[in-house]
Amino acid sequence: MSSRETTRRIQLPVDDRSPAVARALVREVMTETGHLDLLDEALLLTTELATNGVVHARTDVGITVSADDVSVTVRVTDFRSGGLTTDDPVLPDISAEGGRGLLLVDRFASAWGTTHDKAGKSIWFRLDSEARPSPTAEDHSDALPDTAPEVTTLDAAQLAALFTVDPHTQRRLDLNETLEELIQRLGEATGARSVRVEVTSRDSSQQVLASVGVARGESTAFPLPLTPPEEGRIVLTGIRSTNSAAVIALAAERCALAIEIDRLREQERQRSGWLTFLAGSSELLAHSLDDKLTAALIPQLFVPRLGQWAALYTVDANGDLVLTNSVHVDEGQVEELDSRLRKAASDFSVSMERTSFTGLELPAPRGFNGTAIPLTARLKPLGVLAVGYPARGQHTPAERDIITDLAKRSSLALENARVLSERTRIAHELQTALMPRNLPELEGVSFAAEYLPAVAFGTEVGGDFYDAMSLDDNRLWIAIGDVCGKGARAAALTGVVRDVLRVMAQDGSPLPHALQLLNNTLLDKQDDNRYATLASAFARRTSPGLSLSVSLSGHDHPLLLRADGTHEWIGCSGTAIGLLPDVKVKPVDVEMSKGDSLILYTDGVTERRNGRTMFGGESIVSVLENRAGSPAQDLASTLVEAVKDYSTDPPRDDIAILVIRCDA
Repeated sequence: MSSRETTRRIQLPVDDRSPAVARALVREVMTETGHLDLLDEALLLTTELATNGVVHARTDVGITVSADDVSVTVRVTDFRSGGLTTDDPVLPDISAEGGRGLLLVDRFASAWGTTHDKAGKSIWFRLDSEARPSPTAEDHSDALPDTAPEVTTLDAAQLAALFTVDPHTQRRLDLNETLEELIQRLGEATGARSVRVEVTSRDSSQQVLASVGVARGESTAFPLPLTPPEEGRIVLTGIRSTNSAAVIALAAERCALAIEIDRLREQERQRSGWLTFLAGSSELLAHSLDDKLTAALIPQLFVPRLGQWAALYTVDANGDLVLTNSVHVDEGQVEELDSRLRKAASDFSVSMERTSFTGLELPAPRGFNGTAIPLTARLKPLGVLAVGYPARGQHTPAERDIITDLAKRSSLALENARVLSERTRIAHELQTALMPRNLPELEGVSFAAEYLPAVAFGTEVGGDFYDAMSLDDNRLWIAIGDVCGKGARAAALTGVVRDVLRVMAQDGSPLPHALQLLNNTLLDKQDDNRYATLASAFARRTSPGLSLSVSLSGHDHPLLLRADGTHEWIGCSGTAIGLLPDVKVKPVDVEMSKGDSLILYTDGVTERRNGRTMFGGESIVSVLENRAGSPAQDLASTLVEAVKDYSTDPPRDDIAILVIRCDA
């Protein structure tokens, strides 16, 4: 070996500043041995290999620099790697993460290779002062330092695995940091005084993404291979190296790759954000079951994220398109916006006649700065959704896709809310028809009633009912009942029960006889084993108060609350209506004095649940006993509020309460 041979070794920790220390060591050895003509290439390759180990792979590395009269050899050792062997040296793909150091090594080194021993994996390269031939298999085998262990090469798969950065330890650099790192190395390799990366975006605006050094001297621009219509360039000033074209071309490829990857990541973040936005909006629409609330909610979903304003037109009962609701980021402009939108309704009506599918944009009327989408569901026109442009200008293609997607979801939500609201209205009207329009007004007697439908059956008619009717000779007929089931059949059966009882009461039939005839009617009319429970009574006014005859047909016992606070459960259990051929009931006579109240109720009161416990009869007594002698309405309202507040869950069964108070 030459007498001028010099060797330096250093072990560097996991620190972002370690590559700079490695460069200083290489610069020291090469200055000492006089290899200044190889300094730029050696510094570039050392930076790449040291950075891969320290900054990206996050491992301690060892740097060994050896120089003699004709060459310089640098070895970078990763102390945490295992050994790999293969036969054919193959360069990594340019897009392989962590492989750019070897691309530079292969391009500029006179020879290079890898070694594996107990200490770890080493990558070495040699730079010769004279010729720099292209690397060959022979270069990799016979150009090693005398002290180097056995040389092995890697195939493509092993090389990719060797230089893949662990995602759990990698410190991901943002685009600006990545570009600054690349052009810093480019500046060192070319001797340029300054390097910057410029891009021209789709809207023709120019932006400097990264810049190092101070611009002095003549500048030279090299294009970046970006996806059209985006353009970019690397601009260098004061290039001092005579062999810079290759490294600049490689740097341009790496910069373009970093920009494209960042753009794809940003698009993915935007897509993820839009998916989250659509999911949240869909959840809001799903929870809005009222047609008016849904119509008010829809425009608010689009402002301000998708536009400065939004409006909803709906088709009314006459088939005309009318403005239903609009919102604007500036409340002061809502009135002016509404005026312009109402004028545009006729234009949208004409456009809607030409399409029946949500997703096809409607032609914008003159002066209309926004995107308009027809709303349809089940081939039925519902209206038009109009979304104004954002402050920056027109909607992007991605934003128009989101508006179209959300318009489809809004159409279904609007139609479902309309159908549900219509069914709820019909159920409410039918339920109201099963109740008496007015309770009797009779001197000496007062009535009060409360009805609370089960929330779970908002679109169906319940089976609970109550009724009261004045008869001749100062008599009264009262009844409360619960028909098994929900829906149309239960409503029909409730109507039959109520009407038959009314007719029999007016005819003067005794209660046992009336209940038997009702039982026969139900057995003849229905074939699905539906039945009804009833508490019914005839009452006659007397000089001291009221005299009642109470019959129970499978129903809960009414509570008689005396004016002095005492109470009793009255009635004798009997057979439910519609189950057996014969009905057995036993009327019980009850006398009521002034201030006494009779409280009748359905099982929705006593079976109201809070976890595993039920409201029960004892709760009825505890709620009402302190209000003995109170007006009938006070008692009914107090009881129904107590039942509602017993649990935070909505009622699972209908609740009906009827109170009769003796006022005489």
